[in-house]
Formats: sequence, structure tokens, C-alpha cells
Amino acid sequence: MQTLHGTNLYLRALEPEDLAFLYAIENEEFIWEVSNTITPYSRFLIRQYLENAHQDIFEAKQLRLAICQNGTEEAIGLIDLFDFDPVNRRAGIGIIIKEEQNRGKGWGREALQLLVDYAFTHLQLHQVYANIGEDNAASIALFTTFGFQKIGVKKDWICRNGHYFDESLYQLIQN
Repeated sequence: MQTLHGTNLYLRALEPEDLAFLYAIENEEFIWEVSNTITPYSRFLIRQYLENAHQDIFEAKQLRLAICQNGTEEAIGLIDLFDFDPVNRRAGIGIIIKEEQNRGKGWGREALQLLVDYAFTHLQLHQVYANIGEDNAASIALFTTFGFQKIGVKKDWICRNGHYFDESLYQLIQN
């Protein structure tokens, strides 16, 4: 998996040992907004998910990888390809760096570069896209740095604390 190795980090498949990490991430309420859920996940459900994480992207229609610093096995974040569509050769991308102290260090940028390269090279995708809340300046900056272009706005798409917010669709088409 040389493709998924970078200068400072690498992306790896999920392991049973990631249970506690996934449990913590999936039960962070601030993440629920982007994962379209409003309920916590049990360890049982996450364990079941991990037991099926071996499924091929063509079968599961998604690929979730742990983001790890070189020289460690401990995950600092997750990066996903979701809504994988092999016929139209596209997929969505989502990324989360768990701890606040791990953000702003360029790890999201490196992880995104690795996954985009993998998606275009190994999966032969034509395009990838990201749904980003209009108030998420860090994600907008990250994705636009790679050439993702804003192609549309979904008005009042996200309801948070009784207020509605727009979400934009960003797209990167392989040249």
C-alpha cells in the first residue's frame, strides 16, 4: 500500500483495536451533523461495523481508513470514500481529525492528497466531491486548496440548534 503512505502519515484499514477510537468519534455530537445522525452508537454496533469493515469498496460502497502518523498504529482521524458509484466513477469524501490539538498541522491536507491520489489512480474515479457546511471555513480551505470547486449550494440544508445553515457541494474532476 505504498499509495497510502505519505511523508508524515499513512492511511490504513480499520482494525478491531480501533473500537475505542471509533466509539469516541461516532459519539461526538459535533460530528453527528456531518454524519447525518442524532443518536449515539453502541460499542456493539461499532464492533459489528468493524467485523464487516473487510468488505470491498465495490460491495460496501464505502471505504473508511484510519489516519495514522508514520511510526505508529494509533489513529488520529478518519477519512472516507462514501456513496461509491463505480458506474459513474465518483465518490464523496469525508475527513475528521479527532483531537483539536491534532488539527492545523497539515495532516488533513496530507491525508486528503493520499486518498484523492488513490481514488483517481487505483479506483479509476473520474470525480470526487465533498459536502461542506458554509460555516466550516477550515474544510472549505482544505478542499479548495486541492482544486475542489464549489458547484452548488443547498439552502437551509443543516438544522443546528433550531437554525438553518447552507451546505455547499464541492467537486474535483480528474483532468
